[in-house]
Amino acid sequence: MSSSASGHDCCGGLANIDFRKADLFVMTWLLGYVDPTEPSFVAAVLTIVFSPLFWNVVARWEQKTRKLSRAFGSPYLACYSLGSSILLLNVLRSHCFTQAMMSQPKMEGLDNHATYFLGLALLGGGIVFVLSSFFALGFTGTFLGDYFGILKEARVTTFPFNVLDNPMYWGSTANYLGWALILTGQGISRDPRLTQALGPCFLQSSTSPVLQQGVEEPGLCSP
Repeated sequence: MSSSASGHDCCGGLANIDFRKADLFVMTWLLGYVDPTEPSFVAAVLTIVFSPLFWNVVARWEQKTRKLSRAFGSPYLACYSLGSSILLLNVLRSHCFTQAMMSQPKMEGLDNHATYFLGLALLGGGIVFVLSSFFALGFTGTFLGDYFGILKEARVTTFPFNVLDNPMYWGSTANYLGWALILTGQGISRDPRLTQALGPCFLQSSTSPVLQQGVEEPGLCSP
């Protein structure tokens, strides 16, 4: 019985499936809003993948060898060094993510003020969770201090850890989602506060075909 069951192959095997008859509407629709070959999109994917891979590999290597602690003469200095590099990587990742969002096609259904304000709400909530997590854990608690042998005396149970198990991750996710929605909505190009904070060359309006491709118009962004 078991041999006959294992020998049976649904549909006669994958070789008998005609992929030409597959409905690729969803994939075609998705590729209409995502250009995976665009350089800034590739850079964003690489930085998103590399950042957690880097700090996890380095932290586990330090836990096993203690070579960073010996090199810096202190586990605290080594942790501060790794934490600083993680912060710099996060800045680079955020920059690449922003450039990718600005260069990708915009979904018309999200081009409205409701999307813009929803993005602001998500961004605000994400910042609250990220900052409150940082203040509750401290620098070494946030940036992998336990891999350096720097442990807290007790488990942190204050806000936001009494609300979510992983508030830092949820907050970061909300930040990126909110920022993506803000960049998608037209409101960002008309908000003078954001324009003043980030610069007119950074907040490129998606209504301009020239600026949508990331090309500077003469006299606008040139020094």
